[in-house]
Amino acid sequence: MNLNLQNKSINEEQIIKYKQMNPDKNIPFLTIDWTNIPKTEHKGETGIAYWQTVQLPGLRIRLVEYPKDYVADHWCQKGHIVHCLEGEFVSELQNGEKTTFTNGMTYVVTDNLSSHRSSTKNGVKLMIIDGDFLKQE
Repeated sequence: MNLNLQNKSINEEQIIKYKQMNPDKNIPFLTIDWTNIPKTEHKGETGIAYWQTVQLPGLRIRLVEYPKDYVADHWCQKGHIVHCLEGEFVSELQNGEKTTFTNGMTYVVTDNLSSHRSSTKNGVKLMIIDGDFLKQE
């Protein structure tokens, strides 16, 4: 895993040290080269999602790809900022309400304010950000 911190390339061990040295969650200027972040597989009800994740204290940033005909395998209660980078997906609320998102569209929700899940017919690439700042007060 390679990130640049104040124009210095750091590795995973250095990220752990950075987290220990910055428990107050302050983030200095940080660049992420997503080509160096490994993909992990997450099985859906149908299809497999691929996540590239950067985890910092109180903040998680992900590039997420859902393949054609993907449906999430659970109702999520977590707060997110979800931005559609490529493709189209549907965010379904547990009450049955559905919203379609296309390139350039975003939604924001706080923890525990809605049960939601995603699906896509033709595949989609998303940036998903979540963290302590989305906890319900």
